[in-house]
Order: sequence, then structure tokens, then C-alpha cells
Amino acid sequence: MLDIKFIRDNKDVVIAGAKKKHIDVDINRLIELDDKRRELQLSIDGKRAEQNGVSEKIPSASAEERQTLIAGMTTLKEELKKQEESMQEILKEWRLLMLAVPNVPDMSVPDGESDADNQETRVWGEPTKFDFEPKNHVELMTLNDMADFERGSKVAGFRGYFLKNDGARLVWALERLVEDRFMHKEGFTPMIVPSLLRREPFMGTGYLPQSEEDLYKTQDAEYLAGTAEVGTMGYYQEEILDKKDLPIKFFAFSPCFRREAGSHGKDTKGVFRIHEFVKYEQVVLCEASHTESVRLHEEITGNAEAILQELKLPYHVVINCGGDLGLGQVKKYDIEAWMPSEKTYRETHSSSYFHDFQSRRLNIRYRDESGTMRYVHSLNNTALAMPRILCQIVENYQRADGSIAIPDVLQGYMGKDEIRKSN
Repeated sequence: MLDIKFIRDNKDVVIAGAKKKHIDVDINRLIELDDKRRELQLSIDGKRAEQNGVSEKIPSASAEERQTLIAGMTTLKEELKKQEESMQEILKEWRLLMLAVPNVPDMSVPDGESDADNQETRVWGEPTKFDFEPKNHVELMTLNDMADFERGSKVAGFRGYFLKNDGARLVWALERLVEDRFMHKEGFTPMIVPSLLRREPFMGTGYLPQSEEDLYKTQDAEYLAGTAEVGTMGYYQEEILDKKDLPIKFFAFSPCFRREAGSHGKDTKGVFRIHEFVKYEQVVLCEASHTESVRLHEEITGNAEAILQELKLPYHVVINCGGDLGLGQVKKYDIEAWMPSEKTYRETHSSSYFHDFQSRRLNIRYRDESGTMRYVHSLNNTALAMPRILCQIVENYQRADGSIAIPDVLQGYMGKDEIRKSN
């Protein structure tokens, strides 16, 4: 959420930012409502002060004066009640519009309508080449008895899956790899966070109300999170932090669930786009400084890139265009690893910073050196999402006979150097 004062003082900037993100919100209507809210609040405050003044006079007034004061008080209460009811109606629309106002994207964010307009910023490694026609991950995992997609659909429905044998072992090996790299990384607090959450953390992180159709909701009005970011950001909700503790860095794990409501017909087979998965997330809270946000954004992006480099997976990093940014993101990178079967890069990680958009909604603050209360800035980045990463690993490490070489960095965890179905 943006500060209403910032919106009023920078109306043209906010309108241009919404246009760049291709988000339709009526900023002029919001300011019109805010004018009414401010004017009405002044009147309500005046009547409450008048009411308090009359209440103080009544005990010492004569009987005749008391009757006059009480009669006037009755009229005043009725007027105040009407104005408070009007205020509630104004606030209802005002709050909805405030929640719909997107954060202003950074100047470096390119124009564009969708992920097709994202711009490549750097490349690591060369796309894997084969002297045979490469198989896709579904074929490879089925051939090597690493997964059962038919029984997954039977038991869990559309996009269901079972991972087994070396499919399961590979996920566990990846978990140990990323835990070893982050568990003792300086400054990071490892944490297992809940994925069954109340509505407030979703509102605070910006997933509600706009993305409600992509969330699973329980009969108890709780939601299942699609990322550890939501629970982690809720950790300090409604708290005041000590500036000396900033930046606060979390290495957070949770099961994740997404309905994939807007991806009908996309990646319907395999484990690239699924309803249930696990995810390690980097979440950072820092002081209210654009420079610090940019520095940490590059740092956590680099952490994610280091994992792909250890796995020796070719990848590139793209800057997301305005139309591919979420409501609260100031800037976002997608890291995409090479998919030989599709001859293109596909997303494995995303990395974003938000300034105080999320912390303002969640009321996470700190006092600066002058004692002024400020909202922290927030950032997040995927450390590793599984089993999606298996798609790129098995495809890039496949052999002509259908067996799969195990990346060097995982061989110690797996206890072998190849995946091959035993006859």
C-alpha cells in the first residue's frame, strides 16, 4: 500500500506507474474520496469537541440551562451519527481503492505487456547441445521410474504426481544442498513457516484481494500459501523493530499450494506447473533506503544464481517488464534455466523488492537515528522451488540411452553418479 500523502503529492507519477503495470485504478476518484474524507473528518472532530464541551458544562448548569444543553446535545448526536455513517460509506470505497493502487515501478523496468517483453540482462553458460533428439522431463522421469503421473492424477487429480526412487532422492539431495549453502550463511535465520494462514498476511503481502482466485481457501476461512514469503512477512506484523538489527534475513521453508487458475492449458504434464510443491525462500527486511534495497536485491539474486551455477545449469536473468510485475513490486528479476526439450529458458527463481508497500500494510516499522518512525523495506527471492528444478536437471543431464548423469555437486548426497532404471 502506498501512503495517501505520497499519492496526493505525486499523482502523475502514480498514474504513470499504474499505466506501466497495465493496472486499471481510478486515482482521481481516490483523491476525490480522500478530499471528502478529510473534510468530513474535520467536521466530525469539531462536533466531538463540541459534544465534550457540552458534557463538561451540564454538571454545573442550572436546571433550565441543563435542559437546553441536553436538547442541543440530542441534535448534535444525531448530526454526528449521520456524519459517522457517511464516513463509513466513504471509507469503504476509499480502502478498496487504496488496496488497488500499485507500487510505482523503478525507472529501469522496461515497458511491456507480458513476460514476452521481459529483457535479458545477463547469461551464464551455453545452452546444452546433444548429438541426439533430447527427451522431455516427463519421458525421462517415467523411463527411469522417478515419477508416476498417471497414479498421481488418479489420487490427487489434475496436475497430481508421485515422485519415487531417484525422483524422491533427487529432491532430498537438492534440499540438503540448498540447506548446506544457506543454513550457515552469514546473517540468515533459518525458519520453517506455516503455509495455512489467516487472511491478514495475504492482504499485507499483496496476494489479496487481487489474486484470490489462485489461492486455496479452507472451510475455516484460512488460506494455503503459494510461497513461504507470506508467512515470513507476517512474522513481524504490527511490530516495531530495532534499527540496529536491520537488515533481517530469513531463509524460510514451507509447503506451497497454488491453484494455477490463470494457466489453463499451460504445462499440463509433468512437474513444471503443479498445485503442490515445496519452496525455500529468501526474505529480507531492511531500512527504508532505495540504495539498500537495490544492493540487497542484487545480493539475494546472486545467492540464487550461485545454486544454479553449482548445478551447472545454463541460465539467464531477465528484468520483468511493467506488465509482468505484481501489484507491490518495484522491480523483479526472473532467473530462467535452459530447457532442452523446448529450446528455451524457463523460470526457476524470481527476485523482487517492494520498498515499504508490504510493510505499510503489515505495519512493520522501526525508529531511525532521529527517532522518526519509518516502515521497513522488504525483498524476497526464491532460494529453490521443488520439484520444478528437476525438469531442467534431468533434461540437461540426459544421455542418448535415456539415463541421466547426476550433477557433480549432488553426487555425494545421492551416493552415485547416474540415474538409470535397473532391469
